[in-house]
Amino acid sequence: MINHRTLSGSNSATIKSHNLQTILKALLRHEHISRAHLAQLTGLSNTTITNQIAALLEQGIVEEGGTARLQQRPGAGRPRMALRLVPDARYAVGIHIGVGQIRVALTNLRANIIASHSFTHPLDKSANDVLDQAVMQLHNLIEQHGIDTGNIIGVGVGASGLVDPETGVNVMAPNLGWNNIPVKDYLRQRLNRPVTVDNNVRAMALGEALFGAAKNVRTLAFVYARYGVGAGFVVDEQLYRGSGAGAGEIGHTTITLEGGELCRCGNRGCLEPLVSEPSIMAQAQEMARKYSHGLLAHHLNSVETPTIEQVFAAARAGDAAVQTMLTERARYMGIALANLVNILNPELILLGGIFCQGHDLLLPTVEQVMRQRSFGNLGERVEIKATEFTTQAGIIGGAALALDRFFYRQETTF
Repeated sequence: MINHRTLSGSNSATIKSHNLQTILKALLRHEHISRAHLAQLTGLSNTTITNQIAALLEQGIVEEGGTARLQQRPGAGRPRMALRLVPDARYAVGIHIGVGQIRVALTNLRANIIASHSFTHPLDKSANDVLDQAVMQLHNLIEQHGIDTGNIIGVGVGASGLVDPETGVNVMAPNLGWNNIPVKDYLRQRLNRPVTVDNNVRAMALGEALFGAAKNVRTLAFVYARYGVGAGFVVDEQLYRGSGAGAGEIGHTTITLEGGELCRCGNRGCLEPLVSEPSIMAQAQEMARKYSHGLLAHHLNSVETPTIEQVFAAARAGDAAVQTMLTERARYMGIALANLVNILNPELILLGGIFCQGHDLLLPTVEQVMRQRSFGNLGERVEIKATEFTTQAGIIGGAALALDRFFYRQETTF
């Protein structure tokens, strides 16, 4: 169902840019659409539609061909010439700055990945060196695929930690060891394209809202857990950041009042030390040492550098102790999501990171606890599932930041 608030337009000449945004968003939502249906959806006059579409046709952003019917009732109206967005008319760059790993990608206007590359980096490597390596990899991708840089509308960066989206500064990323890194300015100078930067989980949420499972959802909460735990909120296709761009720090909500492992934020009792990958791995390795001939120890010792995938494999193979440990962690996440439901009342919750990777082991308990502990029947009205973008959620999210700002919302400032 189309959100008519998002597609509401005006015929005033003073907001021509707004009308273009409205048309582009409608073209994103509809693969094939007639001019008449476009006018009906947006509330814009036929003249405005005709003029704007003519410009988009001339730029190669829109093409026409085939037929479409006015969607009033089955069989109504004569066939009309259909319009469609040309996905590869322009491109965007998506960058995901994670802990120890950077992903970069080129996408088209529908955020479909044209090419991507990922690389790991030691946490003691300087931010400048890491960003320089990302720039080098992007130049390689652009050259390998023969992309005209003039057709790249901009660069979107989703970065771990607290980000100021206005300045593009990564203010504080404890898991990276970064403080006050001017990511936007640094990349803008080296790529000579518009750059926008936001928190990585917020970027993932926007990617889902514009191009993924939440395209027709009014209120989305995207929750990501790996080295850290964060959430991104999208309401009516707009990111909600809070007054200090700190909305979504779900990993630092208090779950246990007494004791608990010390969190990197300095408090005890936070969600993050209970459900993050390092915390689960630490407990798994302790269990493996205690039961050195068990399934878990076998799986962890089967690789040079164990990851959480070996823990999940042991649980899937029938290790009851591991299953119990993972169920306990899932319960904590379920409690946190129940609190989230009571506060935000989202229509959809999407889980990424390790809760997507191990969704078969974790999601049933997460969902059960969330529904049990939500107020009234609010939890029953929330759909909860794992992101379908899996490991690509970060780069699609980065590209979504650029596409949203520099194409669909037509903000051209650097």
